[in-house]
Amino acid sequence: MLKEELRIAIKAVIEAGVEILKVYESDFDHELKDDKSPLTLADKKANDVINSYLQKTSIPIISEENKQVNYDVRKNWTSCWIVDPLDGTKEFIKRNGEFTVNIALVENGKPILGIIYVPVKKTLYFGNVKSKASFRKVLSDPKESVDAILDEAEPIQYRAAQSNLIRVVASRSHMNQETENFIANLTAENKKVEIISQGSSLKFCLVAEGNADIYPRFAPTMEWDTAAAQAICNAIGVHVISQETKKPLIYNKENLLNPWFLVSKN
Repeated sequence: MLKEELRIAIKAVIEAGVEILKVYESDFDHELKDDKSPLTLADKKANDVINSYLQKTSIPIISEENKQVNYDVRKNWTSCWIVDPLDGTKEFIKRNGEFTVNIALVENGKPILGIIYVPVKKTLYFGNVKSKASFRKVLSDPKESVDAILDEAEPIQYRAAQSNLIRVVASRSHMNQETENFIANLTAENKKVEIISQGSSLKFCLVAEGNADIYPRFAPTMEWDTAAAQAICNAIGVHVISQETKKPLIYNKENLLNPWFLVSKN
């Protein structure tokens, strides 16, 4: 089930990661896009690699670095890829290693396949919602075969923390007053709160692996920031819930901006 799509996406994220590291290890510069978010040569190179793989599937692509297709066309898509070629460009520029490559396959607005690669740590996460399973694999070499990756990947299993401790994931780049208020409310409930800082879609992975309990995101994100991670979470019963609808985030919307959301097991 979705085996060929998964294999293609795994190859795409790993090869994109190789191109990203070539830039990361050089004396690179960056520019600002119209929305003031940073853009580097690594974003562009990774996007080119990913497009070259995903275009073979004939499934349409929504990528942060592609020109967006008009919604009059997109609304008729039953499935699409959603891609962030370099999630955490600010972390990339800071050279702290906390950036990822994200690819999701979405069907009727729901992410069903998610693949995240962490180039600096050579760590791959992938999840299949239909199979109800997510996995993690640290690569010995980026040239490692997909067959070996699939055979050796270890299942991700959520682990709850001690009863009175709540481990809250906070963004390194986007901590704001609303998030601080959320944390203060937990403290007021006599719960012990531990703050865990992390960049990019790795915040979701912390919750999925049971290394954190909740990730409140009360700041703007786009669909490509969350789709792959949501699939990995959903596959093992971790929820990504809109604070507007109180339902899971949906994708390929007319406006690709996400509402605020919470990631948690409950």
